[in-house]
Amino acid sequence: MIVLDTSVLSHVFRRPPRHVAESEVVKRYTELIHDEAPLVVPGIVVQELLSGVRDDLQFARLRRVLDGFPLVLADSAEHLEAARLVNRLRRHGVAVSGIDALIAAIAMQRNAFLFTTDVDFQRIAQFSPLQVLPMSPTH
Repeated sequence: MIVLDTSVLSHVFRRPPRHVAESEVVKRYTELIHDEAPLVVPGIVVQELLSGVRDDLQFARLRRVLDGFPLVLADSAEHLEAARLVNRLRRHGVAVSGIDALIAAIAMQRNAFLFTTDVDFQRIAQFSPLQVLPMSPTH
């Protein structure tokens, strides 16, 4: 299973690529779709992505796209793991948002990879079993 982060979906659906790195994100996403990879979207990512939309037409279009993915909602164990993760990282001098910790906890608890461009998740992965999806396929 691959959990899609807000950063990836934003690059793919909300703005045209401005940099080579952003083009690579779109390319990798397209490969995953083509390969029929098991992609899921956390509910909090849907909320984050739709919260940044400027008009109702774009909101409706983006919502239709997101409806095409299985939605995963955090359970109580994942919320608890997110809190533990924030505390553990803080002890190591790393500050992360509660939302990022929850997204990481969802991926970890489900033994899934996280597809993200957000460097905060690289820091989280240094102190946890979070698996960040490599930008290049390994097959």
